[in-house]
Formats: sequence, structure tokens, C-alpha cells
Amino acid sequence: MKKLFAALVCGLSLASALAADVYERDPDHTFAWFEFNHLGYSMQRDRFDKVDATVTLDLENQVGSVEVSIDVQSVSTGSLLFDQVLRSDMFFDADKFPVITFKSSRLSFGKFDDVAAVEGNLTIKGITRPVTLTVTHFKCMMHPMLRKPACGLNATGKVRRSDFNLGRFVPLISDEITLHVSMEALKR
Repeated sequence: MKKLFAALVCGLSLASALAADVYERDPDHTFAWFEFNHLGYSMQRDRFDKVDATVTLDLENQVGSVEVSIDVQSVSTGSLLFDQVLRSDMFFDADKFPVITFKSSRLSFGKFDDVAAVEGNLTIKGITRPVTLTVTHFKCMMHPMLRKPACGLNATGKVRRSDFNLGRFVPLISDEITLHVSMEALKR
């Protein structure tokens, strides 16, 4: 009986894994950006231009996962000088820590089988902290031009710079940073 139960559990797990669809990011429509208060004058918004992401999604069973890697060298502020400062060891230390990663631990689903939140671990400069991203928009459908299944989402969350050894100039520059992600992904 135990062997039968184990075989049944393994079979269900395999069937569930096979039912999941894998989506890879559309590089022209996937970006991560962050905003922060600069000296009380304004909210500044800067972004990373090279974001790689893979999403595994089984909407029927409401399970999935997200893995993201961000090329730190791709930080884009609109100022070459400020880009260099952010890449330097004063902030991201891109030579030593060239990639920021996010790996989900849980996806939460809403009442219409839409993804409502993504919980996971964010790693910056070798420091890993839990982060929850609230999904503000989610949609899956057939891409009208590429004729492939596609999903897109927008998500946002908050982190403290000091939690990742990025706290230089706090409190003049806000410690709390708002993260934003815009992603479109195509089914493999």
C-alpha cells in the first residue's frame, strides 16, 4: 500500500510539473527599475536595461516559479557619471558582484487565476533578503503578432538599501527603495 501511495504521489507531481508552461522574457519589454527620494527634492527613477527572466506557470493548479537575473553593468540613470558611481564599489560594486538575482519561493493567486504576488529571495552584493512583489497587472493570452502564448505583468515592492550594503548617504538619499518590474514573456 505504501508503494502504491508513493507511486501515486510521484505520478501526480510529475503530471503537475509537465502541466506547467515555461515562459522566457521578451528582452524588448522586460525591465527592472527603482525609485528613491533624492535629498528631499525629487523621486528619482533609474533602471536596469538587461534583465533575464524565466517563469514557470501552471494556472490551473495555481503554482509557478520565477527566476530573474539582472546585469548590474546595465544600470541606466541618464547620466554616464552617475552610472559609473552606481557601478563602483561605493554602491553595487559591479566588478565583484555583476548580477542581481531574484528567485521566487511562492506565487499567490487571485480570484481569476491571476498572479497577485510573488514572494522570494533577492540577492544583491552577495546578500540575500526575502522580498514580496505585489503584482499590479497580470495577463496571459495569445500574442497577436508572434502567435505564441505570452504573459505579462507589472509588480512592485519595497526594500531598504542598507539591508544590501548599499546604504551610503542615508538619510540624505532615502534608505527605502521602491522596486518595479515590467515583464513580458513568451512560451518556450
